[in-house]
Amino acid sequence: MLYAVIGVLCAVVIGLLIKIHLLRKSARETAAAFAEILHTDTNTLISISSRDKYMRELASEINEQLRELRRLRHKYTQGDAELKTAITNISHDLRTPLTAICGYLALLEKEEKTPEVQRYIGIIAERTELMKTLTEELFRYSVILAENNEDTEGETENTAVNRVLEESVIGFYAALTGRGITPVVSIPETDVIRKISRASLTRVFSNIISNAVKYSDGDLAITMTEDCTITFSNTARTLTAVQVERLFDRFYTVENARNSTGLGLSIARTLVERAGGSIGAVYEDNMLKIRVVL
Repeated sequence: MLYAVIGVLCAVVIGLLIKIHLLRKSARETAAAFAEILHTDTNTLISISSRDKYMRELASEINEQLRELRRLRHKYTQGDAELKTAITNISHDLRTPLTAICGYLALLEKEEKTPEVQRYIGIIAERTELMKTLTEELFRYSVILAENNEDTEGETENTAVNRVLEESVIGFYAALTGRGITPVVSIPETDVIRKISRASLTRVFSNIISNAVKYSDGDLAITMTEDCTITFSNTARTLTAVQVERLFDRFYTVENARNSTGLGLSIARTLVERAGGSIGAVYEDNMLKIRVVL
């Protein structure tokens, strides 16, 4: 009698061990299939070998969630593509009338007019030029982020980063000094070579320096090390740490930067990361520091 009970218990234990083994196998299959589906982005669903009712219900529930995830992902992808197309079309549509306005303003400049009319025309010309700049920035952003368009900023090549930085500073020298800013620049004499699009790099530096023109309280220090770490520092008492954290967000502008689409630093981040580098900003003791590592 005792041996019979022991035999039954042993059979139950063995059955439970087999059950646990099969459940563990099913759990591993589910985890592996789930990871593969997420990484490969396929349309397959989770399939397990277990006949256990609860494990099959679990797999079925996960498959339902995967279907919903795919639906939302497709909706997001479609909406993102439509937004990019809309931005491109809008910027294209704005270019034509702005060009015409600039042409008519040029013709008006040749006509005889009173000082008051001349002042009004000057204001219109200034605002029109600003609109052209913002439209070009919007168009460039849509082109950079367009799918299958990663080479729009030029082919990668062995580029002397320090020379491009030097040229960018010189290009902005008039705008900087016009704001009372005399840049302090420290750049290596020896060429620091990186394989990167020269046009992309120029745009990155231009957008960062343009940001300094908007936010600086009258100073700008640019330093570059031989390991290709470039730091742009300027005093910016009107900023806050929260605002600095969002400087690279698309379309984000702080209150005193209304003459901007909020795309400059977002474009810079996209181009730097596309080149395999990193970019970030910190704010300490009223000092804004933007650091680029290539």
